Amino acid sequence: MVLQMGQGTDIHGADSTKAAERAVRDALWRNYLQIADALGQPRDNMVIEVTIGAPRPETIDKATVAAVFPYGQITVNCQEGGLAIPTPDGDDSTLLAHAAVVVRMNVPDEALGDAT
Repeated sequence: MVLQMGQGTDIHGADSTKAAERAVRDALWRNYLQIADALGQPRDNMVIEVTIGAPRPETIDKATVAAVFPYGQITVNCQEGGLAIPTPDGDDSTLLAHAAVVVRMNVPDEALGDAT
């Protein structure tokens, strides 16, 4: 299992989906998981669970967030969190979203060889 965390913002527009996408990209930016290749497994066998904490989580387009990933079986869950910072005139907000990305892989015993 791998846990990756990231933060994303939407400075103007108060778009929770945009902030969530950026948080996921931030979590993934510094990582390259080669476990699937090392075990001779297809990358689509990766099970990826994404938890987003953002203002107005019900407005997040989960399919758009899941589309950030190039492969894997993705589940996106959204909950209240992050920050909404209103502008002085109250017409807009800067949103901060946080992402926790957990990556697991179901590996058949025969792929593990002598490790079992």
